[in-house]
Amino acid sequence: MAGHRTLTIIKPDAFNTGKAGNILALLEAKGFTLIAARVMQLTQEQAGEFYAVHKGRPFYGELVEFMTSGYCMPMVLEKAEAVLALREAIGATDPAEAAAGTVRKLYAESKGRNAIHASDSDENAARESTFFFAETDLIR
Repeated sequence: MAGHRTLTIIKPDAFNTGKAGNILALLEAKGFTLIAARVMQLTQEQAGEFYAVHKGRPFYGELVEFMTSGYCMPMVLEKAEAVLALREAIGATDPAEAAAGTVRKLYAESKGRNAIHASDSDENAARESTFFFAETDLIR
């Protein structure tokens, strides 16, 4: 169902401070349906592979270190125009620039500890979803 599913990850900063339930509730209130979820701690290899697109950028090492620093919660969500709708719901990367009522405005600590990951295209949503979930893991 291209265009209707996307991947998000509640990052270690938000998950490990008890904000996961509030974030999921906010997303559900915005019309997203939870299709798959799991709690895990990424290894260095997993985080490095998942964020390989950023390899060579100055923040790559810090990102991998941060994403392996504690538990996170990858999820597949469903909604019409899911990628765009999720990116609107989470807000700007920098919480100081995020709109009121968005996940990052409410729950992010900083630009680097920004509470949540969201796929940036339908293609990446499909690729990223299969990184964490097999088709048989999805409830629809």
